[in-house]
Amino acid sequence: MALGTCDGAIPAEGWRTVREEPVELTLVRQAVRGDRAAFARLVDLYQRAVFGLCCRLVQDREEARDAAQETFVRAYAALATYDAANPFGPWLLRIARNHCIDLVRRRLPPARRLELDAPVGGGREDGSELPDAAVRPADEQLVEAQQASAVGAAVAALPHNYREVIHLFHVEHMSYKEIAATLEVPIGTVMTWLHRARARLRERMAEEEREP
Repeated sequence: MALGTCDGAIPAEGWRTVREEPVELTLVRQAVRGDRAAFARLVDLYQRAVFGLCCRLVQDREEARDAAQETFVRAYAALATYDAANPFGPWLLRIARNHCIDLVRRRLPPARRLELDAPVGGGREDGSELPDAAVRPADEQLVEAQQASAVGAAVAALPHNYREVIHLFHVEHMSYKEIAATLEVPIGTVMTWLHRARARLRERMAEEEREP
């Protein structure tokens, strides 16, 4: 399984193909019966998404490559437990996320390990802090600006859960529902984190512009 650089992302049209449940379910059923070619097809569909998320979380390309490989090993072993009523992508990315969090946790001193599981900041989880009409222009600016290295550095400096929602929403083009399933949090929490992450990025970029 060949994995590329950390900045790769599945195009939007690719995700529409990946999200066709009948194709995925057929491949999963075949893989559960021992068809390795079917599982290889699932790997082909998702390897860039898994690798991209691992890169965003562990922030090291070689370690992310190993984490992505391990994700697929674990997914193959757990295929029989996959609930076909739920989308396959979030299920797989949740495996990747949990593995990466374990890797990052091992690097930290014990006093800081709980931070990986704790919500960032207070606020309400019903999404009321996210005014849809006001956020659309910022969305478009963020997607366009994300190609710049300055924005990449700003994203890397965010808390881990803010990095995750930015990556899953803006790079992997996942819906709020899919992100919530991947991160195992309420949709309102995803909306709040995304809103606050964008706000931090705008502040950081404004600071960059003011610097001589």
